[in-house]
Amino acid sequence: MEREKQLEKYLRLRIEERGGVCQKFVSPGQDGVPDRVIVMPGGRVYFVELKTQTGKLSRIQKYQLKRLCNLHQICSVIYGKGGVKAFLRDVDDGVVSSWVYDSDGSSWNLQEELDGI
Repeated sequence: MEREKQLEKYLRLRIEERGGVCQKFVSPGQDGVPDRVIVMPGGRVYFVELKTQTGKLSRIQKYQLKRLCNLHQICSVIYGKGGVKAFLRDVDDGVVSSWVYDSDGSSWNLQEELDGI
C-alpha cells in the first residue's frame, strides 16, 4: 500500500505534466486545511486532501473542507492511487467538482462526507 507522501509526489508530478502547479498548503494556526492547492492553466483552482486507501478524514478536516465549499471553492478528497487517476481524468476533461475519488476509481459528491458538520 502506498504512503500519503508517495501519493502527494505522484499527484504533483502528474499535475506538473499538465502545465499546472501542485503546492503544499500550510496555514499556521489553521489545523485541518487540505494537503494541496492545485492551480491549472485557465485559472482552475482545486483544494485537495489526499488519503491512503484506508485513511479517514478527521472532524477538523471535514470542517475546513466544508468552509471552503461554502465559499464556492472546488475541494476534493482523494483516496489512493486509483483515486488520483480518477481525479486526473476529471482534470483532463475539465469537469472537476467537489467530489470524493475512491481508490477503486469511483467518485461521489463530497457533501455526503460533510453532512452533519
